[in-house]
Amino acid sequence: MRVLVIEDDANLLLALDVALRGAGFAVDTAADLPDVDELLSVHAYDCAVVDRMLPAGDALDYVAARRRTGWRVPVLFLTGRSVPAERVAGLAWGDDYLGKPFALPELLARVGNLCRRGPAPPEATTVRRSGVEVDSGRYQARRDGRPLELTGKEFAVLEALVAAGGDPVRRSALIAAGWDELVPPASNVLDVVVAQLRRKLGDPPILHTVRGIGYHLGP
Repeated sequence: MRVLVIEDDANLLLALDVALRGAGFAVDTAADLPDVDELLSVHAYDCAVVDRMLPAGDALDYVAARRRTGWRVPVLFLTGRSVPAERVAGLAWGDDYLGKPFALPELLARVGNLCRRGPAPPEATTVRRSGVEVDSGRYQARRDGRPLELTGKEFAVLEALVAAGGDPVRRSALIAAGWDELVPPASNVLDVVVAQLRRKLGDPPILHTVRGIGYHLGP
């Protein structure tokens, strides 16, 4: 399994490189975003470990732009930021989030989990429900023909709801679709994403709460 590490702190970058190689991963490293495009054009990665704040700017913007072109490699963001809103923003486009300082064994466990999950299948699969169309291959969504600008988590949750064909989808299933088993079932990350989705889907409301179960999409 091959991992891309993007970190501008030379000492931390070396420590991550050594730890990941010692755990059996193939590793490529970059100190800033301008070096990443060439690596991505040459190698296919099972996971990317990305520092949020780099000399070229916030890596969240770079990952978001990549996601919009269909790039679906799992991303673990590293950050020294502790503001909850900033962590929620990171989880919107990444697949996991780890605050600094962190223990290397925990990082290795998270990277292993993301690598085993792997990127979503590249095949273009379009599903529709109640005027909502989700194209998994092109990473696009529309409602009544209107494009929806969604984050990675919003897209994953909407995709699961549309695929259910109007049946209720349990909270645990939606969390599994957008996050991983390290997210506690009682976490409010899903509620935040659902609220954002409702706003972006607009009126009339079609994303409904099923009390005691989860959510469903439909009339």
